[in-house]
Amino acid sequence: MGQETWPRAAVPSVAGDVWHWQLEAMHVVSRVRADLRARIAHPSVSSSSTDDARDGLLLVFEELASNALRHGGGDVRALVVASPAGWLLDLSDEAPEKPPVPAVDRDPSLGGMGLHLVAQLSVDYGWERRPGRKHVWARLPSGLQPIEGFSTHVPEPRAPELPTD
Repeated sequence: MGQETWPRAAVPSVAGDVWHWQLEAMHVVSRVRADLRARIAHPSVSSSSTDDARDGLLLVFEELASNALRHGGGDVRALVVASPAGWLLDLSDEAPEKPPVPAVDRDPSLGGMGLHLVAQLSVDYGWERRPGRKHVWARLPSGLQPIEGFSTHVPEPRAPELPTD
C-alpha cells in the first residue's frame, strides 16, 4: 500500500505584507505564534478578516510549524504573506526527500490528523522541493471574501476497522 502525499505544487506568488521567522526548536513555535497573533490582531488586519479565519491561520501555522520541526528539521523557516483575500503560509525545512504524508487509516486518538485539519481550513495547499529545502504551504481565506471551493486532494481520515464478534 503506497503512502498518500500532499499535492506537489509550487508555492504561489502572493502580493502582501511579508512576515518571516526562524524556528530553531519546538519551544520557539509558541513565541512565534504569539507574535503572529499580535500581527493579525492589528486593526488593519483584523478589520479585513474574521475571528474564525484568524484562528484558522494560527492553528494551521502551529500544525505546519510542528510538522516541519518534527519530520523535516534542520533550518526551519516560517513565512506568512498577508493579503486582502487571506494569507499564504509557507513552512520550509531541510528535508526535501520527505514529502508531507497525511495519516490514513489511523485511529485519530493516536494523533497525526494535522494535515487533514490544514486541508479543511485552506483554500489551497501543496508542497514543493527546491535545492536542499522542502516548502509546505497553505493559502487561507480572510473569511470575508467568497471562497471558490476548498481543495480536496487529501484523502479522508478513516478510523481503523474494528473486529466484529
